[in-house]
Amino acid sequence: MEVWPAIDLRGGKCVRLRQGDYAQETVFDDNPVAVARQFAAAGAKRLHVVDLDGAREGTSVNLPAVQDIVANVDMQVELGGGVRDEQSILELLGFGLNRLVIGTSAIKRPDWFQEIVRKFPNRLVLGIDARDGRVATDGWLETSDATAVELAQQFNEEPVAAIVYTDIATDGMMSGPNVAAMAEMQRSVKLPVVASGGVTSIDDVRALHEAGLAGCIIGRALYEGAIDLAEAVGVAGD
Repeated sequence: MEVWPAIDLRGGKCVRLRQGDYAQETVFDDNPVAVARQFAAAGAKRLHVVDLDGAREGTSVNLPAVQDIVANVDMQVELGGGVRDEQSILELLGFGLNRLVIGTSAIKRPDWFQEIVRKFPNRLVLGIDARDGRVATDGWLETSDATAVELAQQFNEEPVAAIVYTDIATDGMMSGPNVAAMAEMQRSVKLPVVASGGVTSIDDVRALHEAGLAGCIIGRALYEGAIDLAEAVGVAGD
């Protein structure tokens, strides 16, 4: 199972939100490059970066910080937040990012997402954020009628690199992941599913691995010292 340590950027700093609430922000570090280097030194091969400002504004905001990260670490880096049109995809991939996570535009413009995935096979990740099983969009500010599994199955035959599935109720809460929901999603599609939200302990990493998930994203637990990244990478067999 792949392990993706997370860096969430807001105002160029590493932060974490609770349940996607911008009013519940904790700043952990003002040097994202230093954090990325720490993750690489611990043995992580991959890095999940979210532009929180971009998710809300609909366009990449923290690009200088993202470029610094890509230039300074030898890791596969994926970026989500504000990636909503072909021009931004071209520019961001041109900066050396390995993958881009697209959420809101995939949900609101499924025909466009199907077309763009075919133009950039295995470079785009479908980001599905769910609240009580229903899809949330626009930086988690809106909830749609579609279920997360239904949305994923729409693109099951497309060359999507992976699905990042975030359970908003557990995200940033240090309460453990929704393993049942994550496992259901992985069983429902052929695409690799990366679990996000609530991964708090090594036991959580082990549970997701045993449930058959392709990967997991770890955020707040790393910053608060609840999970040793090197140990997580070992448990996941990554």
